[in-house]
Order: sequence, then C-alpha cells, then structure tokens
Amino acid sequence: MSTNQFEIEAQVRNDIGKGASRRLRHGNKVPAVVYGAGEPAVSLTLDHNQMSHSLSNEAFYSRILTLKINGKGEKVILKAMQRHPAKPRIAHMDFLRVRADQKLHMHVPLHFKGEENAPGIKEGGVFSHNISDVEVSCLPANLPEFIEVDLSDFVLDQTMHLSEIKLPKGVELVAFAHGVEGHDLPVVSLHIPRIIEEEEPVVEAAAEGEEAPAAEGEGTQPASDAEGSKE
Repeated sequence: MSTNQFEIEAQVRNDIGKGASRRLRHGNKVPAVVYGAGEPAVSLTLDHNQMSHSLSNEAFYSRILTLKINGKGEKVILKAMQRHPAKPRIAHMDFLRVRADQKLHMHVPLHFKGEENAPGIKEGGVFSHNISDVEVSCLPANLPEFIEVDLSDFVLDQTMHLSEIKLPKGVELVAFAHGVEGHDLPVVSLHIPRIIEEEEPVVEAAAEGEEAPAAEGEGTQPASDAEGSKE
C-alpha cells in the first residue's frame, strides 16, 4: 500500500460560511476542518478527486493520516464526514489531530477468515454476521488497520461474542469501558438456514354434475327482483 494514499494535500481557507462552501464544491473541492490536541481549529480546502479515491480504500477510515497543510505535515484521523444526500459527492470532512500520548477512539473493521473451512459449513450451516466493525481505544502507535477473526473451527449453533475477539496488544474495546455485562454482543454465529415454505392456495374443483356457485353480483336475479322487473 502506497504511503501517498494516506497523505492529504490541503490548503488553509479564510473564506468560510455556507456560500463559500458551496462555491468550493462547484469547483470540485471539499471544505474541511482540522481540530484537537489543544490547538485552534483550522478550515481547509481539499481536492475532491483525491478524497474520493482515498475513501475507496477501507484502511483510510482506520489509519493515522498525514495532513499536509501548505506543505507542513500533521498526524490526524478522519473523525467525521458528510456526503451529498442524492449525488456521489463529499460535502464536508472533519479531521482530529493525533498526539502520541493520547488514546484514540476509532472504529476498526473486522476481517473474518477461515469460513470455508469451518466444520459447521461442511454440515450445511451458514454464517450470520451481526457486527462488521468495533470501536477500540488505544494509543496511536497501537492502532490496528483491522482486527482478524478466525472462524475455521466453528461448529453448528456456535456464536462468538465481543469478549471472545482476540485483540492486538494495547487495544481495548470501548464497549467494555464500564464492564462486560450487558455489552457482550454477538458478533457472528453459524446455524442451519431456515427454509420457509409458502402454502399454495388450494382451488377445489366443483363436484361433477354440480354447477359452480355464481360469483356475487352475477347469475339469476332473486325472485323478488325478477317479479319487480315485470311491472
């Protein structure tokens, strides 16, 4: 993976406000801001094409990035992002400065491996994934790009919970900050798929020699109506 994919070229912008941001977007630029680490927030301008390309890489969301502001590099993480509700456009991005001695809270993807080798799969089971990423707390130096989950030993009716995930050294789950009880959610399970059969409507044929009943509103008139029609 090229280091350049995680270097973001940015320029400081002094023209702020909704109108200024709208003009930037029309010019294929992205308004952004960087803040944190006890320093003032700075409004920025980014290139939309570069950001769109970078965001296509899963690691961009969980990596420490280098934000080059007017040529000077700062270590940051992507904290928040807004997209246009109807178009494939990035509307705004927020970056948080990183300090080596301060823990980060980041969402890190789970990478599942060994599913095809699981004994339960060979018996006709299927995996159900309930969680695809977890929020971790760690120092910047310990931040993993992803967390690997080995499913190669899974048997039928087995479920893995958050507490069973093997975490890298120095990494903790934010979900357990106040204890495991009540927060140990299921991550993935292996089970036999349910087959729901839909009942087919049964159409009973009329008995031989019997005339099928006429639909409501069809057929002969009631006697009283027929007599009335002669008047």
